[in-house]
Amino acid sequence: MKDLKLGLQMGYWGAGPDPQMVAIAQEAERLGYDALFTAEAWGSDVFTPLAWIGAHTSRIRLGTGIAQMSARAPTATAMAALTLDHLSGGRMILGMGVSGPQVVEGWYGAPFAKPLSRTREYVDIVRQVLSRQAPVANDGEHYPLPFAGEGSWGLGKPLKSITHPLRPDLPIFLGAEGPKNVAMTAEIADGWLPLYYSPYRQEVYADQIKDAKPGFEIMQGITVIINDDVEKALIPLKHSLALYIGGMGAKSRNFHNELVKRMGFEAEAEKIQDLYLAGKKDQAAAAVPTALADEISLVGSVDRIKDRLQAWRETPVNSLLVSTRNLSQLRTFAELVLG
Repeated sequence: MKDLKLGLQMGYWGAGPDPQMVAIAQEAERLGYDALFTAEAWGSDVFTPLAWIGAHTSRIRLGTGIAQMSARAPTATAMAALTLDHLSGGRMILGMGVSGPQVVEGWYGAPFAKPLSRTREYVDIVRQVLSRQAPVANDGEHYPLPFAGEGSWGLGKPLKSITHPLRPDLPIFLGAEGPKNVAMTAEIADGWLPLYYSPYRQEVYADQIKDAKPGFEIMQGITVIINDDVEKALIPLKHSLALYIGGMGAKSRNFHNELVKRMGFEAEAEKIQDLYLAGKKDQAAAAVPTALADEISLVGSVDRIKDRLQAWRETPVNSLLVSTRNLSQLRTFAELVLG
């Protein structure tokens, strides 16, 4: 039975930065956390906080979880990653993802079409920049380099990064949900950041990750709540699940809803979505199956959580990413997972 690593998901800012951000990162490093991740939605960006945190830490790995592809050209993402990798002494993990149509089309003003081929093209360009073997060129439909389409001056030429990357094999992780996307992640990436994973339903992803290359890392975000009343402790998680299953997407297309159906909760996912879209958010949360919320989290007494950690040790998951802004919880999670 393998050991699990522990990571910290710091997420994105709300109305402003967390004043405890650096102190939390430093304590996580002291406690033996392997990595910390930042995120972005439509507010704070994913790279800048990592630079600030990296300047105040020395060992913990620094990951983007996730950098939205539509926010930047692939060469711009590669530039940010190689810059941070140098500044942090080789601690960078580049986590990327396509986000969703509401954000891509509503915030970035770009089409969401063909996410799979876009991702493959994007990753290839980033790897070209990092390898620095030749000037970067791409004849794909999404990110043509050099650009020669409408409005072009015809002066573009393939370029090679001026800065030599510290690590040409800087790890690239992808956030992926759909079966084809997860299978592609196992093929072209160094790691995977799933949304929901149940150690009791490993068959949901087994075929999609079976051909992953050696060293492929899976880092799973997980909610940890220490409370003897499991049902009560799961209430906030059920509200979060109701939002994702019911409201994060349209009735006709919600990737989170589709995933939960593949996990075996088809009728429940339909009901949650109908209630949520009808404005009955509390009823939608109440309709979230306890089994689902419980399986993808670690909730209960300390003894119950320790017992349920064994199931995670028997999965392909390498690291659990916890979220907290509380230093005491940070220490407790380290005691639970790292021993």
